[in-house]
Amino acid sequence: MKKNLGLGLASAALFSLFSFSAQAQSPAEKVYVPHGKHDKYYAFLSGGYNGQIGVYGLPSGRLLKVIPVFSVFPMNGYGYSEETKAMLNTSYGWIPWGDTHHPELSQTDGVPDGRWLFINENNTPRVARIDLRTFETEEILEIPFSAGNHASSFITPNSEYITASTRFSIPIPQKDVPIAEYAKYFKGTITFVRADKPGKMDVAFQILVPGYDYDLAHCGKGPSNGWCFFTSYNTEQAHTLLEINASQKDKDFIAAVNWKRAEQCIAEGKYKEVETKYAHNYRPPEGDRFAKTEWKTKVKWIIPKECPGVIYYLPTPKSPHGVDVTPDGKYIIGGGKLATVIPIHSFDKMIKAIENKQFAGEVEGIPILKYEAINHCELPNPCLGPLHTEFDGRGLAYTSCFISSDVVIYDYQKCEIVGRVPTYYSVGHLMIPGGDSAKPWGEYLLPMNKITKDIFLPTGPELPHAGQLYDISADPRKTKPQLLLDVAELGEPHYAQAIPAELVAPKTLKIFELEKNNHPYVTKSEEEAKVVRKGNEVHVYMTAIRSHFTPDNIEGVKVGDTVYFHVTNIEQDWDIPHGFAVIGAKTSNILIMPGETLTIKWTPKAPGVYPFYCTDFCSALHQEMQGYVRVSPADAKVPIKYGTGDEMKTVQ
Repeated sequence: MKKNLGLGLASAALFSLFSFSAQAQSPAEKVYVPHGKHDKYYAFLSGGYNGQIGVYGLPSGRLLKVIPVFSVFPMNGYGYSEETKAMLNTSYGWIPWGDTHHPELSQTDGVPDGRWLFINENNTPRVARIDLRTFETEEILEIPFSAGNHASSFITPNSEYITASTRFSIPIPQKDVPIAEYAKYFKGTITFVRADKPGKMDVAFQILVPGYDYDLAHCGKGPSNGWCFFTSYNTEQAHTLLEINASQKDKDFIAAVNWKRAEQCIAEGKYKEVETKYAHNYRPPEGDRFAKTEWKTKVKWIIPKECPGVIYYLPTPKSPHGVDVTPDGKYIIGGGKLATVIPIHSFDKMIKAIENKQFAGEVEGIPILKYEAINHCELPNPCLGPLHTEFDGRGLAYTSCFISSDVVIYDYQKCEIVGRVPTYYSVGHLMIPGGDSAKPWGEYLLPMNKITKDIFLPTGPELPHAGQLYDISADPRKTKPQLLLDVAELGEPHYAQAIPAELVAPKTLKIFELEKNNHPYVTKSEEEAKVVRKGNEVHVYMTAIRSHFTPDNIEGVKVGDTVYFHVTNIEQDWDIPHGFAVIGAKTSNILIMPGETLTIKWTPKAPGVYPFYCTDFCSALHQEMQGYVRVSPADAKVPIKYGTGDEMKTVQ
């Protein structure tokens, strides 16, 4: 009896020990993704001033890919190849750089669905759509009558629209006016871009608004579906030394926009159509895959006075930056950079205040609602410098605090702080997978910090931005979130989105089908390879396959010719790209995926023999994947000759 009892106690103790060990994993164990396994989440981080998007795996924090969007990218030739140059066309000309801020996943019923990723460009106002089958930018739309497109690209619950707005108000339309007469001449726009039809993004309508600085946005869901909310600061309408002159008032505004009412006004003809010019750039996912620019010429303006009910101002302390809507769509949380509280507005109260006309005044036909009529509560003494808020799906909100370098965690219905975690240092945005949607996956928290200091090995004056990955899978009311990992980030991430990999990975395109390639210069077999002269242009129809180009010897090119190498990767095997570069080309290399055709432009300046080669290691004989172009003087009589191997074809 005693023996059996002893064995039982020993077994129980052993079981308890193993159970404890399984539960009490170290941070290293929680972020370790062993060989043969994959991360649970894709995370998409904006690159800020690098103009791109970084794709990371979570929880490992590994960088998987950089998606070029608004900046040229010599690693694969985006913006350099003839097929992608047009993606960077704008009404200001060809712009090789952009400033990416806020990625946003497409949604169905308020939940990220893994089809597309949208992102804004702040400097030259644009929005882009990335196809998550290819992880490539397929569409870019310029936003007219705008400057500093910051409150973008936030999405409505079924991806009907993405938002855009003027962070910098300007004379609209542009004209030469004294800057000191800002209050008289400067206006803003709030733009809704139709986003649910690939290849057909367009400005659905713009709302002309007072000349404040419209900063960030989020759209409603559930009961608040049909509304989007935009923070604004500088209601003082200052034009110089804004850190002082735009910080005078105790409250600025959140603009509540009823986009369904806007649709009604458009349908009823209550708008003004104005002439302008803006670019719509689209690169199809199959077919010729040649980016083309469509020039748009008209925009529909809604004037608030002529469309009553389309927009209201919600007073919000002080210089609000972020605005975030709870997963149930019932509360709107403002992040006042200079506020001593976090204001939590009630959507139900807002609607009642509108119905009961509880107005404190109006600005240019826009009613200002009474603060006490809309406010659910003020979270007291939360932190210093509250900015942005995400949600975990358990009724908790997480707000980043720049000055105090922490994240405050609170119950937004009870208006009660339940915890906080430190950040290193000066946190800006933060992200929970699905944390701005109707269905957060409340497993991880990623604060994205603005100052790094001593977190990583020093890399000279410029340091990588640091993100901290926290485990929030346990309820923070009971278990303090655990810091798992410091993530070195590319550029300056302003915001991020994350989604379970299972919603994206199975749909990933592995190759482009060669038979569907109808590029005008495609070469689908080595037998079709050729070189054609058209005046001073020479077009090389070339194939690439492990481990040679066809043709790999070319003669008859002359000084002053413009040579186009149209290279088709005729492989049909996943992860077998080929690169192409030619000496002296004033461009980048191109990286050609299986089944794809890309073109590089080269203008030789002197006679000689010039090598070209594959830049992507593709086989054991990768080094041998090279060729030569002979360039003769401009007045030479050398005919076009080309070939691979001993046989050369001559073109008379």
